[in-house]
Amino acid sequence: MSLNLTRRVATAALTTILSLGSLALTAPTAPAATTVQAEAAPRISRAEVIARAKTWLTANNGRPVPYSQKKHWKDGYRQDCSGYVSMTLGLRKPGPNTVSLKKDGFTRRIAMKDLAPGDLVIKADSDSADFRHVVIFDGWANGAHTAYKSYEQAGGVGTRWKQHSYGVNGRDGYHAYRPVNITN
Repeated sequence: MSLNLTRRVATAALTTILSLGSLALTAPTAPAATTVQAEAAPRISRAEVIARAKTWLTANNGRPVPYSQKKHWKDGYRQDCSGYVSMTLGLRKPGPNTVSLKKDGFTRRIAMKDLAPGDLVIKADSDSADFRHVVIFDGWANGAHTAYKSYEQAGGVGTRWKQHSYGVNGRDGYHAYRPVNITN
């Protein structure tokens, strides 16, 4: 093969490689890791979410799992409200925080009137973790829909089943969200 032909083949090969590299640089970027995690969340029924929520009520030798923003329970989930919700939804351990539950593809906003067992009521618009919270909706406490029953992991008490009215007035920063991995 002549030196001229070898140079032309090498130049053509280099041009092809550079063109492909240019295409790779302009290709769309992959979604954020938390979005991929949300899309890969295992499918789960509403009944399973509620059954899993009940487990932490007695998981601590017959007592509720204690609340902590720093510790993880024996199952690998954080002992705060979003860690608890992550456990009930079967999300990857230790689970996303409250802001990620709202914004990173794990949930979609719904109207309060459309809440069903296993849905979430989230307040995530504070810069401080002390003013963010998420609870698991279990059912309406009355026909007027002014209060509901829910499961939560709360400071000072740990896991509990309690009646709340977060979000029903539309003015306290709490809103209803449906987990995207719920099957029914």
